Amino acid sequence: MRRFGRTLVTAALAVTVVGGTAGWASGESQSAVTGPPPGTAAWRADTAHGRALPDPAAATPHEVARFFAGLDDAARSALVRTHPLVVGNLDGAPVALRYEANRLAVAATGEARYASLAAPDRRILAFDPRGRGQVAEVFGDLEHAAHVSVIVPGSDNDATSYDALRAPHTGPVGMARALLTATGGSATDAAVAGGSATDAAVAGGSAADAAVAVIAWTGYTTPVGVGLDAADGRLAAAGAPRLARFTAGLDAVGAPDPALFCHSYGSVVCGLAARHTDASDIVAFGSPGMRADTADALHTGARVWAARGPSDWIADVPNVSFAGVGHGADPTSAAFGARRVPAADVRGHAGYFTPGTRSLAAFAAIAKGEVR
Repeated sequence: MRRFGRTLVTAALAVTVVGGTAGWASGESQSAVTGPPPGTAAWRADTAHGRALPDPAAATPHEVARFFAGLDDAARSALVRTHPLVVGNLDGAPVALRYEANRLAVAATGEARYASLAAPDRRILAFDPRGRGQVAEVFGDLEHAAHVSVIVPGSDNDATSYDALRAPHTGPVGMARALLTATGGSATDAAVAGGSATDAAVAGGSAADAAVAVIAWTGYTTPVGVGLDAADGRLAAAGAPRLARFTAGLDAVGAPDPALFCHSYGSVVCGLAARHTDASDIVAFGSPGMRADTADALHTGARVWAARGPSDWIADVPNVSFAGVGHGADPTSAAFGARRVPAADVRGHAGYFTPGTRSLAAFAAIAKGEVR
């Protein structure tokens, strides 16, 4: 009974700390956006050359890829024009078609807050305007990359804030650009969409630009603030299947197995998705826990890494799991069994991609497949 009482106190403390750490206001409860994108009903009713279109909810990404492989260019273009929101979010569809479809989908919203996403030089791999909005963007040349990394962010990230001004090297965009630059790629994305390493050099980049592509994936409904949504696993449980399907879509179009870089609450999503992805590496940093007691309990063939800086406030969040509250063991603990990423020079909760830090250097080595 005494032990049960201590557990209750610890769980209550977890809610208190998560709700109040660093002066952040407790966030309002969010409704997770799940299921296929808007326009799915019209897509299901349509055909291409008399063939039924793959169901966005039921078809696997590999089935989607095989379907598009059997279409000519005219049929593909017609589907992009008629169903941009579906094609743009359809895992397994050709990458270049998704870029084109999402430019059309973003423009069609007519909303100023999304206008920058429709710029010709953006490579938007997913865009869903429902709720606060979700978006995934490619930095580098995904179609020719030898290595792919995916940034999975934590709280307060969505399509409405995606292009908002932030401290350098933070947020999904800042992290993706910093990682690409650290791997030797071009932060200005010199390569044209659908181009080759040669195209990149002609455009002012280099052949090295094609070696690594980084995707900023804000593809799930994140918590707002650091309140109860951030302390429980409901939104992570809704986001994990979306991340797993997204990585399956990368596999379906021939991309290399990705390295997942999972920040804060994003590491909870990665922990729940781990067994369902073909990731080569899963890196948890600034993590409140991964909903597993050990790295082995993630049931993944990926190498599991963890980092936490000395001044990261996440260390003040108790690593408990009780009645759905808390995310369990500290991934940086020896008992968890993850490989440690050096982070002694990281400042705060969002400084892991700051140029010159040991964490960013280690992340770049992981992204380039240089660590075994």
